[in-house]
Amino acid sequence: MKRTLFAALAAASTLAFAPAAIAAPCPGDAKHSTARQSADIIDVAVGAGQFQTLAAALQAANLVDTLKGDGPFTVFAPTDDAFRALPAGTVERLLRPENRAELARILTYHVVPGRVTSDQLAGQQVRPNTVAGARLRIDARQGVSVNDARVVQADVAASNGVIHVIDRVLLPPAQH
Repeated sequence: MKRTLFAALAAASTLAFAPAAIAAPCPGDAKHSTARQSADIIDVAVGAGQFQTLAAALQAANLVDTLKGDGPFTVFAPTDDAFRALPAGTVERLLRPENRAELARILTYHVVPGRVTSDQLAGQQVRPNTVAGARLRIDARQGVSVNDARVVQADVAASNGVIHVIDRVLLPPAQH
């Protein structure tokens, strides 16, 4: 069912990007794009070693199988340090089974349908729809920021999409 939801959102996405050149690639991109290209988003994230909290959260929200699916997906992945920066007790609360829907909404707010690379974003401000149904604010005119987070490593390739590492957890706008 989750895979169907992601596929439907990807098909319905109206986000379009104009290709543009970027000044310099992020360090380590070549290593990630060649060594891990056959691994899916989950395998790449787990193998990186800095996404243990994200991996646990994806497991708790039952989203692992979805992000191991065909995609393509663009994931703005918060590091373990980003999760530690949340108020004390937040991660523990979200990982409880009774908070699964809230956790899934937060995590799917980090995912954009399709494969969006830094060269497609360079020099632009865009507002893509996320899988959670809310929009992100991406500003790639001087570096890349996503809402209040900064992309610290871009274009980590996976077989079913791309990961952009961010320094903060993105929180979706309140539902009405």
